[in-house]
Amino acid sequence: MNHEWSWLKGGLFLGLFLVLAVMLVRPVGVSSQFVVIDGLMMQHLDSNITQSNAYLSEESNHLGRAVEEPFNYSLIFVFAMIAGGVISALTTKQPLDAATRVAPKIWQERFGRQPYKRYVAVFIAGVLALYGARLADGCTSGHVLSGMMQTSLSGYMFAAGVFIAGIPTALLLYKNRGGK
Repeated sequence: MNHEWSWLKGGLFLGLFLVLAVMLVRPVGVSSQFVVIDGLMMQHLDSNITQSNAYLSEESNHLGRAVEEPFNYSLIFVFAMIAGGVISALTTKQPLDAATRVAPKIWQERFGRQPYKRYVAVFIAGVLALYGARLADGCTSGHVLSGMMQTSLSGYMFAAGVFIAGIPTALLLYKNRGGK
């Protein structure tokens, strides 16, 4: 399949994965697993963290149970996403120079080739995205992918919000300089 159709191949694989996930386990969504990982780390400081922390209390929600028994589908899914990203980066057929591996050319043209700028920006964006996901009680995979597949109103509203915020942000960040 040629490069122009790679979006189609990716979309078909994503759709197949989502259908299989719902049929075999449950809809995907992973933002809560980052809270579980935090809880696991906090357990080393306080073994009673799930009882003393209202957010992780077993009585209040599923997060405390997940900290107590962390081996679950969603946690495995988080590590599988990381492994998939690494495998994709290692098997790409497109030759990339060191600077392009850190930041795409469009980023470099706008903000320069310094890797630390990209790392700081991506870290801040990740923190904001995770904060928003927890505030919305779900992440993009939970709301957009699984939610829209299940015709959830919150999924459609979240997707609309992503585009309403994302398009102006991209236009602002990557606007042409000097009228090019």
